[in-house]
Amino acid sequence: MKRLFFLMLSVMVFSNSYADVDLQAGKETAATVCAACHGADGNRLTPMWPKLAGQHQEYMVLQMQAFKDGKLRNDPSMLGMMAPLSVQDMKNVAAFFAVQERVIGKASTKTLKRGESIYRGGDQEKKISACIACHGPKGTGNAQAGFPSLSGQQKAYVVKQLQDYKSGARLTDVNHIMRDISSNMELADMEAVANYISGLH
Repeated sequence: MKRLFFLMLSVMVFSNSYADVDLQAGKETAATVCAACHGADGNRLTPMWPKLAGQHQEYMVLQMQAFKDGKLRNDPSMLGMMAPLSVQDMKNVAAFFAVQERVIGKASTKTLKRGESIYRGGDQEKKISACIACHGPKGTGNAQAGFPSLSGQQKAYVVKQLQDYKSGARLTDVNHIMRDISSNMELADMEAVANYISGLH
């Protein structure tokens, strides 16, 4: 039932035009609702909070709606922030962050080779699919398919999302893809690929 809800939500969002967005309104809403955690331009460097700069508009709207619904992504702080926002507010905020330039970090050399190996080739023995298949060689994702940009994303945040997919705490993946992949990953695998992603561009 939850999967059906998310698929219906996806169709609704992807079928709507983004020609009606108001970037100035999005900037103003972002300043009051989002900036404290995510930064004025979506690049706040707190490890546990994601960078929103340069993320796909449609993807961000879907995530905001999932937080507001509270079933597919259950986070009390995000629920409170999203509660007063309309779909139009969300579109405006998403459009604003989408046109900001993401600041890319620098990956640690310690697990870089292992992370790159998983990202680009997966791990056949563990049945871990390669991230590159959906998120692309530079981590830019695929907006039309609903796959987010990962390029330069916070390491701690990526690890937390993989853990949430594995535990079932997060249910926003298309066709169960991330839950299936993360179910075969150990924490060391997650940390390695997240480290690689943090410097990917």
